[in-house]
Amino acid sequence: MKRIQTIAEMKAICRQLTRRGKTLGFVPTMGALHEGHLSLVRASKSRCHATAVSIFVNPLQFGPAEDLSKYPRTLERDAGLLEDVGVDLLFVPTVDEMYPAGAKTYVQVEGLSGKLDGASRPGHFQGVATVVTKLFEIVRPDCAFFGQKDAVQVTVLRKLGSDLDMDVEIVVCPIVRERDGLAMSSRNVYLTPEQRQQALVLHRALMRLQISADQGESDAAKLSEIGQQVIAEEPGARLDYFAIVDPETLDPVVDVAPGALVAVAAYFGATRLIDNILITS
Repeated sequence: MKRIQTIAEMKAICRQLTRRGKTLGFVPTMGALHEGHLSLVRASKSRCHATAVSIFVNPLQFGPAEDLSKYPRTLERDAGLLEDVGVDLLFVPTVDEMYPAGAKTYVQVEGLSGKLDGASRPGHFQGVATVVTKLFEIVRPDCAFFGQKDAVQVTVLRKLGSDLDMDVEIVVCPIVRERDGLAMSSRNVYLTPEQRQQALVLHRALMRLQISADQGESDAAKLSEIGQQVIAEEPGARLDYFAIVDPETLDPVVDVAPGALVAVAAYFGATRLIDNILITS
């Protein structure tokens, strides 16, 4: 695995690969890697000749009161994991490399960027869209791999790629969970043992809602109430949002059909976690 720090070198190596007819898969991350990230790498390796991963804690997607300074940074551990699974290129730019002095250009996906997580975290998706646009231009991958856990981000990035005619396929991979159902997240390390148990309510609420849908309930308001009641049973959870939406527009739906996105965000102590399912029946 080759580790690269500069944009110029990353561009040169990626262009050389594609000129040789190699397909290139790309997994952008902020590090603190877990099995969810590694599943994206494996998906890339199964589809592409070469796989590149970036590790960059992007300051543009953190608000003033958010956890940028304490976000876990475990570069050497992460690099070892990536080498073990056969990553070809690891891009680890500095903040100054990605955003040199005088940089004034930002990317905004209007409408979608202000919904759900975007409403809770103003400016977050402008930061995501800006860094992903830059990374896509640097790497120019054939396929980019993202996790379903970040469902709202996926919707924003699909719209970004479509609107800007980006020649990259966005591949969405399933959520990877702990054995007890908790969605894997780099932020799980912030949880105390008690909060870790409290956080299981997210998956429990989503599963209760899916069971109700399986039994024939299709009214979004009733299903949302079922899910929120489960959350309310856990006093350690502070609900941010619970929403049933169209996965392409993020607009609320009235009648729930297969494919509808059920998304939830809640705080456990100071840690904000997200989870979601796509209704299957």
